[in-house]
Amino acid sequence: MNAISTTKDVISNWQPHHEMLFGRHTIKLNHTLIETGMFTREAVAKLIERSPAEELGLVSRTYGEDGSQTRSFGELGNASGMDAIDAIERGKIWMNIRRVMDWAPEYRTLLDRIFGEFESRIPGLKTNKHNLGVLVSSPNARVFYHADIQGQSLWQISGSKRVFVYPTTDLFVSPQNIEKILLRETDEDMAFKPWYDEFATVMDLNPGEMTTWPLYAPHRVDNHDSLNISVTMEHWTKPIWNSYAAHYGNGVFRRTIGFGHGSTKDSGLHIYPKAAAAFVWKKVGKQTVGDVEKKRAFRIDANSPSGLVNI
Repeated sequence: MNAISTTKDVISNWQPHHEMLFGRHTIKLNHTLIETGMFTREAVAKLIERSPAEELGLVSRTYGEDGSQTRSFGELGNASGMDAIDAIERGKIWMNIRRVMDWAPEYRTLLDRIFGEFESRIPGLKTNKHNLGVLVSSPNARVFYHADIQGQSLWQISGSKRVFVYPTTDLFVSPQNIEKILLRETDEDMAFKPWYDEFATVMDLNPGEMTTWPLYAPHRVDNHDSLNISVTMEHWTKPIWNSYAAHYGNGVFRRTIGFGHGSTKDSGLHIYPKAAAAFVWKKVGKQTVGDVEKKRAFRIDANSPSGLVNI
């Protein structure tokens, strides 16, 4: 495994105007993560085997002719890391190796290096609570319309995918949607209408490219006909935390006193009572602990034509 150079930029085509776009608009950039050797098929197979079971997410989807989807959750079982990747290449499976930097310290070093580079290029940017995950997904697999609650970026390592990013207006992602996600009453998926695509920013993401988009921007992803290895990175800033507190507090007030139209601005005095409401709501145990409940329905099986067997 190679160490990332301390003199070579992780983002290789940064331009001065990107500092004004970061976090506010969808941007696509080039990166040098592939050169580290930390995300090859062999390196990812070892990560799969090192991963704590609770940090290894597996999802399989089947699609109906009417556009409907059935989603099920799985487990690794006794499969090796390489067997798991081979099975994913044959199936319709997404694997999310979560919080890699917490149990693989060399990835923490890389993650700190990357955000240090962003902060050095964007005056006033201060990030925290960095997170790095690795995605391994099947050819032609899809991630449906959803939104995330942190600053988010997607880095392509191998294979290619098409990414659709939608506006952050209430029409595409309502405050009520965001509140349900923050309070863990639902997962990140939301209702989607085909005409939304007329207003999407659409890009193909190839190896050595990454993209980032505004906070809460809905997005979906279609893999092209190849196994995909990608990296996701998350971060928080004070404005992101303030926005979280505003939406969360509004959600608490909506569920307790019926107040449903509070400000969601990421600055102002309204942040303090809403942050307090969020704290109390969590403290008294109202928020769902962990993810929305997911029953395990399949297990990775290298000998199965579909790459999995039902449990």
